[in-house]
Amino acid sequence: MLKLTQTFDVQTDIISSIIAKEETVRRSKDCAGVADTRILNVEKDGGIVYSWRGASGTTRVGKYDPHTKQNKLLYTFDKQVSISSCSLNKEETLLAVSLTQSTQGREESYKPASKCLTLLIEIHPINNTKVLKAVDCRVKVQFLYPDFLRNTALESHLLLAAEDGYVDQYHIPLVKQEGYRVVMQNSERLVRDRVAEEFCWAQWDSGPQRLFYLTCRFELPLELPSNPFTSVRFVNFGHDHYQEQPNEELKLVVFTDRTGTMCVCYSHPLYRHKDSTYTIAFVHKGFSKTYTVALEQTAISASTANLRPLFIHLGYYIVVYLAGHFLHLINCRQQDLLCHSLFLSGTDACVDALGADSVVVNVPSRRLLDIQNGRIYTTDLSHDFLLQLLSSSRPEAQRLAALHCMLVHLGPDQDLEQKIINWISENVMSFNAFDQIQEFILASLYRICYQQSLSLDKVMPYSSVFEKKELPVALTAIPGVKCTPELLAQPVIKGKGRSLQGYWEELQWIIERMKYFEAVPNPRYRTTQIKSDWTKLQAALNSEKKKSFNHLRYLEENTKKVLSMVDTWRLDKRVVPLFQEEDQQQRLLVGLMVDKLREHLNRHLPRLGKKKIDMLVLNYVAKLLELVRHMLESVWLKLKLGPTVLCLKQQGSSEDWAMFHVMCRILEATEGLCLPLPPGYSTLLTVLGVRCLPRHTFLQYVDHGFLKLTEPFVSRLMTDLDNSDGNEELKFSVLKRLPECMEQRVCQLWDHPISSACISREYVRTRLEKYTKTRGSVQLDRDKTCFRPEFLPLTYLASMLSDMEMQAANPFEEQENVDARFVEETALKQTMIKLGLEHK
Repeated sequence: MLKLTQTFDVQTDIISSIIAKEETVRRSKDCAGVADTRILNVEKDGGIVYSWRGASGTTRVGKYDPHTKQNKLLYTFDKQVSISSCSLNKEETLLAVSLTQSTQGREESYKPASKCLTLLIEIHPINNTKVLKAVDCRVKVQFLYPDFLRNTALESHLLLAAEDGYVDQYHIPLVKQEGYRVVMQNSERLVRDRVAEEFCWAQWDSGPQRLFYLTCRFELPLELPSNPFTSVRFVNFGHDHYQEQPNEELKLVVFTDRTGTMCVCYSHPLYRHKDSTYTIAFVHKGFSKTYTVALEQTAISASTANLRPLFIHLGYYIVVYLAGHFLHLINCRQQDLLCHSLFLSGTDACVDALGADSVVVNVPSRRLLDIQNGRIYTTDLSHDFLLQLLSSSRPEAQRLAALHCMLVHLGPDQDLEQKIINWISENVMSFNAFDQIQEFILASLYRICYQQSLSLDKVMPYSSVFEKKELPVALTAIPGVKCTPELLAQPVIKGKGRSLQGYWEELQWIIERMKYFEAVPNPRYRTTQIKSDWTKLQAALNSEKKKSFNHLRYLEENTKKVLSMVDTWRLDKRVVPLFQEEDQQQRLLVGLMVDKLREHLNRHLPRLGKKKIDMLVLNYVAKLLELVRHMLESVWLKLKLGPTVLCLKQQGSSEDWAMFHVMCRILEATEGLCLPLPPGYSTLLTVLGVRCLPRHTFLQYVDHGFLKLTEPFVSRLMTDLDNSDGNEELKFSVLKRLPECMEQRVCQLWDHPISSACISREYVRTRLEKYTKTRGSVQLDRDKTCFRPEFLPLTYLASMLSDMEMQAANPFEEQENVDARFVEETALKQTMIKLGLEHK
């Protein structure tokens, strides 16, 4: 599942260049022995500092630039020396080198009485050398790479970490000469600060330029085993000589992310080779989890060379990998349920490039350095493997974890998203433990906001499983893995609030906010919370209270803002007929969701600011409508549907039925979460329903509220279908299920005696009600011949209506194209039909 892409190989990228420059070496086989190329460091800018022994008995230091693919010679020692640590400053003018005595009895150029000699070498433009340290312990060196935007002074900073348990920072002032030459200024008097002391473990994080160290006076208390280290350990302070650690010793590494996450990962001593135990302390969450995995004895080699897991940081995930045993993909943002992390074992956990004896360390930009083979890899997760987890008969917890991994960590990727939609359309029925459509929607929506603030993890919807009253057992445990959670003591961040900037300011705010979230019930927004408000709002649609109308108008303004954003997306490439009609119910639900989500975020995360929250919420709801449209379009194109889908005269095909089935599942999923749908969705679904379902089944769907009799659908039904017996029966069945106001409007579209009678009755009722209210008088000329003198009551009514129309400013004010003549003709026709004198 873990995909490693090689970006650097010492053999092809460096040694081949050395061969070309070392004229005395003529065969690569000899060069490999003479060159003795070693990777010393990987700097923040990606530059690889390395050393090699030349054919003339010299030791040289060079740099490989991964961007230009060029090698550059930095410095040459006249004789062979053993370099244990090396770092190059950002300006490439200073080189810090730590030398150790040779263990092979060779003559060294620098052979002091002390074990380690640390030098500061000015390599350009003047080769000045200054001794920084001469001690009997190992020393690691590392230049800082400050941001040019923040670094106004011309100065280099060097960290010097000694095995005695202290870290010093040297401030090296620089000066420009002749306008371009940068040299050290007063190198004899360098300012030095003590950064840390009495530590047993230290890690340099070159990406964000942070130093972590472990002391007995913890600022972040951790429950570590007693005597975790047999000697001082350095992590990421160069990579010259890897210290092989025994299985009984603790392995510890710290990972941070710009969003404010901090994870302290460490393995526990391994006893009897039965279980592998490791802990992830989620500092930003305020708790830790200890995992214990039972190892298969048949998979443990006789030598048990390395049974300590490797920790790899992927940003959103942390990979815990033990070659030949397991691969655990741990979600470091969402830790409420184990099912959002992925655990693999056996052949599924195999990473081809990493064997049981591989010595691998993390380097900047989330890459891996294989020290033994001299290769650097970028790390990612395999799309194809995760798709296989979805498609195969895997446990539902693995499917859920794989789905979220692809949508959140690997997205946005249009090709991958399309494959997931295809999988949903082929497996449209909900699983036992989760609804894949609901997960697709919520995970995709979470992706657009989770990078903006870490605190959104606690308040934004993430998964539909939180809506369940009881969590399925399949989602609460990992077979073969024991998980023990534990609360962490709050870490202490030194410095005043105003002095903290960037990452530390964000981390401190997150930690403080965790106290608030622990005290507040239900900080996470749940979409189903608006169900009661939605029910009240539907009831208010028929209310005439001024307060209700004002509230509805406010929600409509929210909806307009959302739809204006949706309309700007792929306006010229619409396939499915959505967003083309007024759907009052869905429009109000859109406005209500905007209102409630905005209110929730303003209450729990005021620090984001109202303007940012408003834009976040509008984008969130607009993306929701866009996701539904995208799902429909993908299935629509896959089934090769066209405009004929909207024709009610034809029976639905198997493709129409498949589309209807998918749309029913989307409706079920969104209604379960009380999520709005794009305007026009209900009409399209009902059109497909009347074409695909038997008539009585269709009416049952309507009666149960699953299909909506929208006005656009009923209008199409009245005009597209003829007046055959079956169609007439369907139209009557639909009409009697309509609200009175809609029935009056659509009746005018149906050319049928019954509809004409309804129109006439409504016209007469309206006129007479108006006559009663105004109490006007109508004078009839009884001597004047009317339309049908033989029907005296009808003649009287028609004459009265005619006089009313003559007095009205607009004769067709109430009913378009309806007048007294129409009423009279309709009444006569209805009478003749009832008497059997004329067919309808």
